[in-house]
Amino acid sequence: MNQQRRVEWSRLDNASKYFAATYSERDEKVFRISCELFEGVEPEILQQALDETIERFPYYRSVLRRGIFWYYLENSDIHPLVEKESKPVCAPIYREHERKLLFRVLYYNKRISIEVFHALSDGSGALRFMMTLVYHYLLIKHGEEFSGKIPELNYNASISEKRDDSFNRYYQGRHFKKKVKRKNQISLFTKVYRIRGTRLEENRMKIIEGAMSAKAVLDEAHKYNTTMTVFLSALLFRSIYMDMPVRKKDYPLVLVVPINLRQFFKSETSSNFFSTMNISYRFGKDSTDLNEIIGSLNESFRRELTEERLNEQLYWQMSIEKNPFARIMPLPIKNISIRIADAVVEMGITASISNLGKINMPSEFESYIRQFSVIPNVKRPQLAVCTYGDRLVVTFASPFEETEVQKNFFKSLSEMGIRVEISSNM
Repeated sequence: MNQQRRVEWSRLDNASKYFAATYSERDEKVFRISCELFEGVEPEILQQALDETIERFPYYRSVLRRGIFWYYLENSDIHPLVEKESKPVCAPIYREHERKLLFRVLYYNKRISIEVFHALSDGSGALRFMMTLVYHYLLIKHGEEFSGKIPELNYNASISEKRDDSFNRYYQGRHFKKKVKRKNQISLFTKVYRIRGTRLEENRMKIIEGAMSAKAVLDEAHKYNTTMTVFLSALLFRSIYMDMPVRKKDYPLVLVVPINLRQFFKSETSSNFFSTMNISYRFGKDSTDLNEIIGSLNESFRRELTEERLNEQLYWQMSIEKNPFARIMPLPIKNISIRIADAVVEMGITASISNLGKINMPSEFESYIRQFSVIPNVKRPQLAVCTYGDRLVVTFASPFEETEVQKNFFKSLSEMGIRVEISSNM
C-alpha cells in the first residue's frame, strides 16, 4: 500500500505577500547572488553541495500556492537540480499555474549563482543559503586539503530559526503617533524625478558591474566622515543629477534603501525580514558638492535608523495585514489593491541602492573565492553592493539601454584614484 506524502503548508511573511501580489512580466521579483571562484565549477560536486544544503533549508523545497484570502507556501518533493547558465539574468521563476520551486542554482565557468523569487527570501536571507552552498561545495572538493580540520561556517541556525516569521514575532500591535513630516521629507503629491529610457527587449536587464578595493572606497568615505552606504548613495544622487534634463533639475530625487532588520532585531531567519527607507535630496543651483549631499544624507540615515522609527515602520508594514477587513478580503481584490498602492508608491521613487554588507566565509577558503556579487530585481535602475575580503563589487541593474548614470558613477570613483574593473552582460 502506497503511503501518501503529508502535505504541509506555511503562511507567507509580510514582505512575501507583497512580492507574490505585485510580480509581473516587467518586474519578475527575481534577484541573483553569485560567487566567483578562482577555478572552474564542477557541476557534479555542485549538485552534491546543493543536496547537502537543501537538507538544512528544507522550506526551499516549497512551492507558492493561492488560497481564498492569501498566498501560502506548500512543501513539495521536488528535487532541485543545478543548471548550466543559459537563460537571461534573473529570468522568470514563478508562474501562477506551474508547480515549481522558487529558486534555481546555476553555474558558468568559475561562477556559482542562485536566483530567487523574492517571495521566498530577501537578499540577506538568500545570502545565507548561498554561503552554505559554497561552503559545502568547497568542503567536498577540497576537504582533504584542510589537514583534518574542518572549517566552520558562521551560520548554524536551526531549521525553525531559518524559517521564522520575524515580522510577526516583532510586531508590537500598538499604535504609534501620527506621522510628523520630517525635514526634507517628500510628500505623496510632490513631483519626483524618475529615470526614463529605452526599455530593453523581452524585459531584459542591462548589468554593469564594477569591482574595486573595499578599503580604498572606505578610506574615501571616511574623508567625509560617513559610511560606505551613505558615500555610495551620495555618488549615486550626484550621478543621476548630472544626467537630468535642465527643465527637471529642480525636481527632488528619492532613493529607496532596504534595511536588514536582522541588524536591529535578534533574528536568524533566512526568509524575508527587511524594511525600507526613502532618502530624498534636492539639488541647489547646479551645486553638486559632495560634502553638502553627504551632510544631508548623514542626517537622514541617523533619523531613520533609530529603534523608535524602525518599530514604527514595522507597525505600518504589518497594520494592513492585521486589519480585520483586509483579512477577509478575497485574494483577487487584495492583489488589485496592493498593485494600485505599489504603482502610487513607485511614482515617488527615483532609484534604489542596497548594501548586503561584508560577507564572511571561513578564512581557509580565501585562496578559492575571488568575489561575491548581487544583481537586484529591476523595475527601475538599482544599485547593489557587497564585499568579500577587500573586493567590493558594485552592480548596476537597469531595464534601460542608456548608461549615462552608470558612467557618471564609476567615473567619479576613478577620479578619486580608485581603480575600478568594469564588466557587463551586453
